[in-house]
Amino acid sequence: MKKSPNKGAVAIKPDADEILPEYDFSRSSRNKYASRYAAGSAVVVLEPDVAAAFPSSGEANEALRALAGIIQKHRSRRPAHRRL
Repeated sequence: MKKSPNKGAVAIKPDADEILPEYDFSRSSRNKYASRYAAGSAVVVLEPDVAAAFPSSGEANEALRALAGIIQKHRSRRPAHRRL
């Protein structure tokens, strides 16, 4: 016969900020890439074929700014869409 779970025991729920004992961070290290991300920047993951076209993040940003300018010009020339 199996033992039934203890119905009288109350499960202790840890606080959201509490680190549980089963998590072991003793061999962890700080993020060595954190300084590369400026405040307010967004991290975007490019597909390998797209990333190969840009040797640096500066060149990728330059190309995206040029494309954004073209998109903005195109949007401003387009007539407003009418609703019926």
